[in-house]
Amino acid sequence: MFERAAHATHEAVTQIEEARRRRTAALILELDLTEPLVERSATDPVSAVLARRRLPLGVVLERLRRAGRDPRVRALVVKLGGTRSPLTLARAQELREAVRRFRRQDKLVVAWAETFGEMGNGSIPYYLASACDEVWLQPSGDVCLTGVAAQVPFLRGTLDRAGITPQIGQRHEYKTAANLFTEQGFTPAHREATERLIDSVMEQLVGGIAESRGLDGGEARALVDRAPVFATEALGAGLVDRLGYRDEVYAAVRERAGSDAVLQYVGRYGRPKLGELPARLTAARRDVVAVVHVSGPIHLGRSGRLPIAGGSAGSNTVVAALRAATEAEDVRAIVLRVASPGGSYVASDAIWHQVGLSREAGKPVVASMGDVAASGGYFVAMGADVIVAEPATITGSIGVLSGKQVVDGLVDRIGIGHEGVSPAKHGLMFSPFRQFSDDEWERLNAWLDRVYEVFTAKVADGRGLPVQRVHEIARGRAWTGADAKDRGLVDELGGLDLAVETAREAAGLPPSAEPALRAYPRVPVVARLRAAESSDDPAAARAQIRLEAWSGFADLATRLGLPAGGPLMLPGEWRLQ
Repeated sequence: MFERAAHATHEAVTQIEEARRRRTAALILELDLTEPLVERSATDPVSAVLARRRLPLGVVLERLRRAGRDPRVRALVVKLGGTRSPLTLARAQELREAVRRFRRQDKLVVAWAETFGEMGNGSIPYYLASACDEVWLQPSGDVCLTGVAAQVPFLRGTLDRAGITPQIGQRHEYKTAANLFTEQGFTPAHREATERLIDSVMEQLVGGIAESRGLDGGEARALVDRAPVFATEALGAGLVDRLGYRDEVYAAVRERAGSDAVLQYVGRYGRPKLGELPARLTAARRDVVAVVHVSGPIHLGRSGRLPIAGGSAGSNTVVAALRAATEAEDVRAIVLRVASPGGSYVASDAIWHQVGLSREAGKPVVASMGDVAASGGYFVAMGADVIVAEPATITGSIGVLSGKQVVDGLVDRIGIGHEGVSPAKHGLMFSPFRQFSDDEWERLNAWLDRVYEVFTAKVADGRGLPVQRVHEIARGRAWTGADAKDRGLVDELGGLDLAVETAREAAGLPPSAEPALRAYPRVPVVARLRAAESSDDPAAARAQIRLEAWSGFADLATRLGLPAGGPLMLPGEWRLQ
């Protein structure tokens, strides 16, 4: 009995000593980017379950910013590659800047990968790795630095064979969602826009790698054209610094950071300890910058999850968040973080209007664009004081589309009869079993013209550009952030950190190494469990499962292949990976 008690006491003392050592020991932080980051923290139970242990991008940026000033933190190891890595170019650019800032604090940053693409494209993970002090590669790996490309499917031939007639209008020739259904290949405008988009991305990719690895542009481009590059070839060409397995990577890092250094994931680093909470809470009440997310397709109602597309941005939720941030006395400025391909015109307009009200109330609004902020995503941002985008952000696409696919030939072919009656002249206007009449086409085109004219007029007003100049760079065309800045659609190139500092400056606040940020909407736990008292009640902004995006035509739109988010939706999957 006495021996067991003594052993238990010894175990307890050992654990206490180990805990004390870990609190004071040097740290080597680990950032695993083979698993996806998320744009924002979960706002509903479904998102929380699906996100599991995935870190929000903002949390990673904040932890790295803090770690750069922490003398205990000696090094950062970034794991890249993998088969599931969904790293996009705009996100890689944001992380590259965080790595550079961390390195400027005399910290070591080592990137390693088993492979940068195993017979698959590893260009973007390698692009991020190239910004680190050293790049390690497993001897059996490759650097699949094959650049970027775009392939677009065209379904017109299939639809013709099926007996389906697309009837879709768009404003203007670069609003190419309809081309998927109406064409059998690129139109001249579609090809022109796609080629420029890919060329801009390629310039950024090659230029960034060349600068980081001490290569000239021609050398870097030649390596892209030569890829996939095998491990020994990559070492000889200067793409990687050393070949080795995980144990060898970490042994080399420990040799420079200290053999007694403790490994810790970035997600576990910097969480406030119990004794620090009062000071953190006091600091958080001073000079706050609110962060309001517009993530996913934009629609009317509350934010939530679409069954297939993932998170969505409901105008009710976003407007409530902006309104609450505007009314909060300690909030001095607002960052509108947009990662959306667009969606509903009416919902986008409601958010745009509230941005204007927040500015009128004296709260500067800075838009920060993520991977994509196009069409409706650009609409909600265009009224901000300043727009910040990454060079590779897909933005613009100032245009509109709508219509239907007529399936009368298909149903006739398979023997399904169909008839309709309506006492109203346009009662069957959106029926998939009949084509538009001339009068219905006239009404649809009038609607498209009205929305496009309003869209471009608001861009002109918000960006201080002549309407004719806006039309020249709009017409539904998507640009990279770099090209958008050259054309006046974007003010600054950078990420969330730059947007926050820009917002602080606009509010007259001094620069801060650790700015107080607060995410909106803030819905207390109790409010989530009860019915809302009014539309001003925080409970009214809680998220829900979403099915609609085209209002009463949601089912029709999804069945007929129109963009599920609405008429201001950038078509296709726009992720530069």
